[in-house]
Amino acid sequence: MTTPSLVELAGRFGIAADYEDWTGRRVVVPESTLVAVLAAFGVPAGTEPERTAALAASDRAYWSRPLPATVLGRAGARTPFWVHVTHGHPAEVWVQLEDGTVHAGVRQRDNFTAPFDLDGRLVGEASFELPDDLPPGYHRVHLRSGAQEASAALIVTPDWLGFPERLGARRAWGLATQLYSVRSRQSWGVGDLADLTDLAVWSASRHGAGYVLVNPLHAAAPTTPMEPSPYLPTSRRFVNPLYLRVEAIPEFAYLRKRGRVWRLRDDVQKRGGKAVPEAQAIDRDSAWAAKRAALRLVYRVPRSAGRELAYAAFCAREGSALDDFATWCALAEKHGGDWHQWPASLQHPAADGVADFVAKHSAAVDFHRWMQWQLDEQLAAAQSRAVGAGMSLGIVHDLAVGVHPNGADSWALQDVLALGVSAGAPPDEFNQLGQDWSQPPWRPDRLEEQEYQPFRALIRTVLRHAGGVRVDHIIGLFRLWWIPSGAAPTEGTYVRYDHEAMIGILVLEAHRAAALAVGEDLGTVEPWVRDYLRARGVLGTSILWFERDRDGDGGPLPAERWREYCLSSVTTHDLPPTAGYLAGEHVRLRDSLGLLTRPVDEELAAAESERTAWIAELHRAGLLGKHADLDETVLALHQYLGRTPSRLLGLALTDAVGDHKTQNQPGTTDEYPNWRVPLSGPDGRPVLLEDVFTDPRAAALAEALRANVSSADSASTAKKCE
Repeated sequence: MTTPSLVELAGRFGIAADYEDWTGRRVVVPESTLVAVLAAFGVPAGTEPERTAALAASDRAYWSRPLPATVLGRAGARTPFWVHVTHGHPAEVWVQLEDGTVHAGVRQRDNFTAPFDLDGRLVGEASFELPDDLPPGYHRVHLRSGAQEASAALIVTPDWLGFPERLGARRAWGLATQLYSVRSRQSWGVGDLADLTDLAVWSASRHGAGYVLVNPLHAAAPTTPMEPSPYLPTSRRFVNPLYLRVEAIPEFAYLRKRGRVWRLRDDVQKRGGKAVPEAQAIDRDSAWAAKRAALRLVYRVPRSAGRELAYAAFCAREGSALDDFATWCALAEKHGGDWHQWPASLQHPAADGVADFVAKHSAAVDFHRWMQWQLDEQLAAAQSRAVGAGMSLGIVHDLAVGVHPNGADSWALQDVLALGVSAGAPPDEFNQLGQDWSQPPWRPDRLEEQEYQPFRALIRTVLRHAGGVRVDHIIGLFRLWWIPSGAAPTEGTYVRYDHEAMIGILVLEAHRAAALAVGEDLGTVEPWVRDYLRARGVLGTSILWFERDRDGDGGPLPAERWREYCLSSVTTHDLPPTAGYLAGEHVRLRDSLGLLTRPVDEELAAAESERTAWIAELHRAGLLGKHADLDETVLALHQYLGRTPSRLLGLALTDAVGDHKTQNQPGTTDEYPNWRVPLSGPDGRPVLLEDVFTDPRAAALAEALRANVSSADSASTAKKCE
């Protein structure tokens, strides 16, 4: 049995002392795990006296605070909250909206909580209720009691998000792509934002696509070897300059040494595989070395007065967060990409040596600042041209779960991140040893104390030039698996977050950006979570291979029973493209890498059984003939998506070109070239973006999804008319 005081202390910080695993079995968390996770909150709890002291400190902290650090409310609902004043003293409470106006209507409610003795002063608790007509936004609650004055953040979020007005009640289909793999004749060995723009314009103007879902474009460290995983970035708020198209920068037109830039590009294209199509993996390091050299040249070109004003405005808008990021990048180039190994005087943004470094290396810091400005402009252009080409949504960005433990965000935000633990996932059906993502998680208590400012800024930035955001592992906004340093993933536990705040801020920022939000809600999910997301107007995610009739025989879930508020696709980046999946590549690859937990023959038999069941379902639905070939089967599976009520349908670009290779094999790092696989055709040879535009297979699949979306909209319209 776990010590009761330890259980109570853990509960106050949202740390689970027990949980239900993926088999339904109740698991008691070891005391050593609870102690380690509490230590990540800065709470010593290894002995009974430490726990007693920590519980007392928790009580004191609560009663010492006049107001909650952050008050959360929903538009259209009354919001209760507490205030603490000297016992018996009156309390005056009012709301100041973010536009500066004062809003009346705060009412007091009964509260019979006994007063608390705080160092000889009796502190009483009163309850108040905010009115239900407050607009969504970031406001403040003010308290006055005698000479005491205090204020707290008030975040009022929309009750419901749903779809942007420009999409309305229509369905939409779109492409999902790993941008780095999509190379054109003009890109520098890695797909870039100009390629993304062209892909969006082609799919929208030729085939009626409503969006392009792109992998996280988050920044990687500017050092080599560059981290290939877009899901392990150095920063989630800023963007990887590897995705810049050098020639699209306005100052490039005035560069005298343009010939040198062309030579840099030609050289990296040859080494990156253009000259040898059966070439190897994406070479980010060569691409970045060449592109960085070219960007340096363009950076030195004088800017016009108007461009200087635009740059200054961008820097002012991004503020200290941009300064910290640019500073970290310059420091990383000089001292290496792990800030834990830097001199002590540089290991925190406020450390003594940082200001001196910035003063001595101002140009190096400004170069990284400037690249973020260029990225912002090219992202804006991509979204503008996508919408201009007819997309109802445009670019949908992917938000990774966390950041690299040694990177820019972990350095700049270390005061709000948990140290001594990493985020991951407990054992489940597909990863029975659990997963350690090596990423430092948010500290929920620090987020609340900082009024969720870091999270607010992150979501706002991702949505600035977007029609939507896909939140990877959205369950992490409810609870996240924390693993103590040095422990196995199985030795972690769940830590809860205030999902009303996290999801509410996501909904508020998406509402303000006129965008939608999609949650990747696969894996181990508490049953009520999907209902909650649906009630807030946040879409879920369905992958065809995972949609099973769990209330029946476990076979394919009939199309009519799929979710409506959902982004549905046949495959995902953690599986082979559909052609490869049908051929059992996901089994053979895991077998070759030693990742199977049972004999390969059993796995192949299970894969064949799954394939047979889906073929039978396609026959039942009248979408597939008896002697269909591979292309016809892939087409039928995507047509099946159209039979579902799902509002968003997705087509992986790898499926569109007949690729067989998976982009990422979970459970591996260097054993497989994860996130370095170029877009390829059925023969395994890399495919350039220009070839996609003339590929009959891509056109056929795109038109099939357009037809499904159009027919469903027509049917819906006809039903309404009846």
